[in-house]
Amino acid sequence: MLRSIVLGFCLLPMLAVANTDDQDLAYSLGASLGERLRHEMPGLQLDALIEGLRQSYQQQPLKLSQARMQALLEQHQPQQQDAVPQAPEAAEVRFMANEQARAGVRELMQGVLYSELQAGNGPQPKAGAKVLVNYVGRLPSGDVFDQSREPQWFSLDSVIEGWQVALPQMRVGAKWRLVIPSALAYGADGAGDLIAPYTPLVFEIQLLQTKD
Repeated sequence: MLRSIVLGFCLLPMLAVANTDDQDLAYSLGASLGERLRHEMPGLQLDALIEGLRQSYQQQPLKLSQARMQALLEQHQPQQQDAVPQAPEAAEVRFMANEQARAGVRELMQGVLYSELQAGNGPQPKAGAKVLVNYVGRLPSGDVFDQSREPQWFSLDSVIEGWQVALPQMRVGAKWRLVIPSALAYGADGAGDLIAPYTPLVFEIQLLQTKD
């Protein structure tokens, strides 16, 4: 955690204001760092922090060995990873929120989103039924990762959970756009090189037939 804070501090924008007093500049940078540390590492021993900052900045001999400092930084790294949402998870949250805000989008159980592209007037599939569908599957980027070349039969027991949630709500003849959270698709494991972990999936599905 300390390593990321120090790196983040080093990446603060350089303040280049004409006639700015060097002492005020240093104080401002210290105040900015202090605000971050107060939120991220409450209870930190500030005297030791300032001593390490001064010795490193002035290229003086350090109080601790590199091995000891590296071990301490690595020891605190898992705490940082647990506290901060990982990038793929955060990206999924943003994507799902944006999709939910689209006009005409409705929500099914477990967060599956759908919009009706074409109404159907036939029967709805029963639990465990077989369905004949045309479909296109896309990643959040819009890239196609799978699609049917011709109508295909599937058993509802054999498809991803997002399909199991959505298809029984469709009527034969309907065409829906589905947005499926990763938890109802391939989750934290992903699917090889094709689908990364925590990837929500977008499908256009046309339900053509159903049978028990």
